Amino acid sequence: MTKLSVNINKFATLRNARGGNLPDILKVAQDCERFGADGITVHPRPDERHIRYQDVRDLKPLVTTEFNIEGYPSQDFMDLVLAVKPHQCTLVPDPPDAITSNTGWDTIACQSQLKDVISTLKKAGIRVSIFLNADVTKVEGAKTAGADRIELYTGPYAEEYTNARTQPQNLQLFNDYKNTAREATAIGLDLNAGHDLNLDNLRFFKLHIPQLKEVSIGHALVADALYFGLENTIQMYKRQLAD
Repeated sequence: MTKLSVNINKFATLRNARGGNLPDILKVAQDCERFGADGITVHPRPDERHIRYQDVRDLKPLVTTEFNIEGYPSQDFMDLVLAVKPHQCTLVPDPPDAITSNTGWDTIACQSQLKDVISTLKKAGIRVSIFLNADVTKVEGAKTAGADRIELYTGPYAEEYTNARTQPQNLQLFNDYKNTAREATAIGLDLNAGHDLNLDNLRFFKLHIPQLKEVSIGHALVADALYFGLENTIQMYKRQLAD
């Protein structure tokens, strides 16, 4: 069964909007695990507008499932990850002012940078995944750079899935995801996915890309939890991922 890692950034956004410690991010992470999450994902950004660096440090001894830290490998980010030593680090090519992740790595142009960063992380015993567009030509570069996994950037898939309800031909883009997934598996890379996955589009993605090891979902899951409750929502997402 594909694992569900809950990205808790949006809970931190809510906390920071009012100040104080409501909701309590540490309790949120523990509750997500108690309600069935297979992992916790955080994406600290330089301005700490949601998850703060101290949150990451405080979470490490409490997370009993898989701990995944996402981010751009700036020096501050690398220092944090190497100090915390999560189970997995997912590298994303976000500029500092990015609202959210919106593209994957160019593993050819950034090969030297990725090799250096990945080597450093793996020496510390951290599994490395890199954010990748649905582009089969960039998969080999991920392997050469030393990554263990790729995380497919599913934003374009989510948009096209919605459009396909009235324009089915748009879902042809999904072939790029299937081909990228097949190539990754063929050369020994495991497969994660994330961004804009939700209760509408997750099942289709899972069924057609059976190689999927893990999805990271935050924004949609938190929005659904406002209506359905957090425990129920996590179980709803896990049902979408069942084999």
